[in-house]
Amino acid sequence: MSDEAQLPVAVERLNTDRQNVRRFLIRYEFALKTIQTRIEILKSEFEAVHEYNPIEHINHRLKTPESIQRKAHRRGCDMTFEAIEKHIRDIAGLRVTCSFVADIYRVASMLVQQPDIEVELYKDYIEKPKPSGYRSLHLILLVPVYLSNCVVRMPVEVQLRTIAMDFWASLEHKIYYKYRRDVPQRLRDGLLDAARDIERLDQKMEAIHREMRDLKIADETADPL
Repeated sequence: MSDEAQLPVAVERLNTDRQNVRRFLIRYEFALKTIQTRIEILKSEFEAVHEYNPIEHINHRLKTPESIQRKAHRRGCDMTFEAIEKHIRDIAGLRVTCSFVADIYRVASMLVQQPDIEVELYKDYIEKPKPSGYRSLHLILLVPVYLSNCVVRMPVEVQLRTIAMDFWASLEHKIYYKYRRDVPQRLRDGLLDAARDIERLDQKMEAIHREMRDLKIADETADPL
């Protein structure tokens, strides 16, 4: 039997046990809520202490059973909960949109330094962008989830981007994943040029931000007339 023919059988096997699917996913849901709360606390604390908010938006998503099944099939992963948990690490995902590149590393540092969070993966696509021009900081964090009878560590993928990076990535996704034919090379080159423009924009806006901050500090520390 071909892989394509086997897929409906495997999917049906999971779909017939909805209760266990719910039990499987709820741990990821709890982990997602935990890390989102952690980030909201860091955001509020940073704003209170520094009178500045490094985070613009926080978005989260939990993959649907159908999406998990499709990804497992693409990866040649067995349709069992054990295999899916081992091989698919982005079932729970959270995207943090920051104002500036420096804020991305600041927020990431505050997260990974928390003693009960373990970093499973740290991928810096800002320092080393993908060939397409994609830029973002990707983390997979193992987050403690306190259940009634045990503590489990669940993976949550956290992506950190600037507003400009997020805009570019959203359009790139629509082009590459919604377009059903090969993307012409001239359009790929155009996307890469746009990514470089985005990088220059981020650098320029951050330089302006730093200069304005320095001017504010100078004004506040200047001797009164």
